[in-house]
Amino acid sequence: MSECLFCRIIKGELNAYIVYEDERTMAFLDVHPLAEGHVLVVPKRHLRAFEDLTEEDACALSRAVLKVNGAVMKALGVDSTTIGVNNGGAAGQVVPHLHVHIVPRRYEDGAGTIHSMFKHKPISDPETLKEIAERIRSNV
Repeated sequence: MSECLFCRIIKGELNAYIVYEDERTMAFLDVHPLAEGHVLVVPKRHLRAFEDLTEEDACALSRAVLKVNGAVMKALGVDSTTIGVNNGGAAGQVVPHLHVHIVPRRYEDGAGTIHSMFKHKPISDPETLKEIAERIRSNV
């Protein structure tokens, strides 16, 4: 997909601050960072969403995230990161190319936890949890 922003970075058509690359993945600084050192790790093959990954792609992406996360922590002098994927439009994915965010974190950054993103709390009674678990288990 030549119009995909991340595919154009991977092909070298657009400049990026690349911090890691191997045959299947690339990592570069986010141009709209949430924190200093915010990195995006992407598969080089155009994949829209997490569920489009093959097992091989998933392993390669996980290895890259592991390597880059350690490098980010060491380079920025932090002992915490938030690692996440906005998987689809409702989750906030803007660029339709799967990407993993690695965001360096500090206690004083005020960003909160993933749990702080949600204003309402879902029902968590045991019967509802049991039914949801059964539905998910039957689709694995």
